[in-house]
Amino acid sequence: MAEPSRLEDPAIADRLTEDRWLGGRLMLVQPRRGHRVGTDAALLVAAAGTPEGRIVDVGAGVGAVGLALAKRSALASADLIELDPELARLAESNAARNGLQARARVLRLDALNPRERREAGLVDEAGDCVVTNPPFFEAKAVRASPDEGKARAHVLPRAEAGGALANWIQASLAILAPGGRFVMIHRPDALSVILAAIGSRLGAAALLPVHPTIGASAHRLLVSGVKGSKAPLRLAPGLILHQADGRLTPEADAIHRGDSPIDWGG
Repeated sequence: MAEPSRLEDPAIADRLTEDRWLGGRLMLVQPRRGHRVGTDAALLVAAAGTPEGRIVDVGAGVGAVGLALAKRSALASADLIELDPELARLAESNAARNGLQARARVLRLDALNPRERREAGLVDEAGDCVVTNPPFFEAKAVRASPDEGKARAHVLPRAEAGGALANWIQASLAILAPGGRFVMIHRPDALSVILAAIGSRLGAAALLPVHPTIGASAHRLLVSGVKGSKAPLRLAPGLILHQADGRLTPEADAIHRGDSPIDWGG
């Protein structure tokens, strides 16, 4: 467990920060530079609501989303899947820091590799709720950040166009139990890839666009669905993050403080 005094060491404090997140509900140690926990993670937590049973966070980073969801319910446990060894160590530290070490385990593995999942004790159809914030970009479509951690968080492994994201989604759905709920945040321009990857695996699917300001095009897309359901796809009411003066809207402010789940409508 990372003690608060640990960050008083200048060599460590230069690399890491200790942050209160979701209105202070969670204490997180995370890298000072590179990819950091922010609005996307808060949106994913709010979109998932209060799941019970086994939560699986695919691409968990420092564990923010899975730990926040586990903390909401004493009936929930969390498997945090993270390939990066440093982030996985921080996720373990964060689980202990928040008193969740008995209900959270960190699995350092490639979530897209079924053999690695099985060897770690994560069998297919084990998750009651699977949440994920996949890297947003294909490797050949962007120039990756020189920061290795940030590049890994933002850029999917090389694959055929759309293939890496499709593989990520299908691996996440393989982990999901029948009747379990899948929740993801991604870019709206990946919608065709997302729907093709989901195929008939999910029903009761809902798409919720997130807009940075009123009148602006959506810059994020929340996706939810239930494995095995036959209910049709629907488009949920959009969420606006900022008012004209730049302040958070009341709904977005409540989400950032961890006070309110997202209303999917319907």
